[in-house]
Amino acid sequence: MQSKLDKINLGKYGEKIACEFLRKNKYKIITQNFKCKQGEIDIIAKDLNYKDIVFVEVKTRTNLNYGIASEAVNKNKIEHIYKSAQFYILKNNIKNQNLRIDVIEIYIKLKEKKIIVNHIKNIF
Repeated sequence: MQSKLDKINLGKYGEKIACEFLRKNKYKIITQNFKCKQGEIDIIAKDLNYKDIVFVEVKTRTNLNYGIASEAVNKNKIEHIYKSAQFYILKNNIKNQNLRIDVIEIYIKLKEKKIIVNHIKNIF
């Protein structure tokens, strides 16, 4: 684990950890960093247990100076994720499929060389 992570690398590292976590928990990664004019979705995955398509927002922190990671997923961010998910669904002609939006919080404790993952399912 790096001793220092800048904001961009921290986010990419957090997304890598989130993908590993999802795979270990029976999710298939469909795509990462889906972008459209409505916004971006960090990870789109299929929950193999429940057959849901899951749109995942990953928030990574090295400290709690700005609050817990999921607090950064505010109403505005949820709206962008929702609109981006709608576009993805239309673009890929997805029908009769359970859908949900999850948040994965990644806490990286550099001194302790410890990583904590918190998966919050169905945020709204």
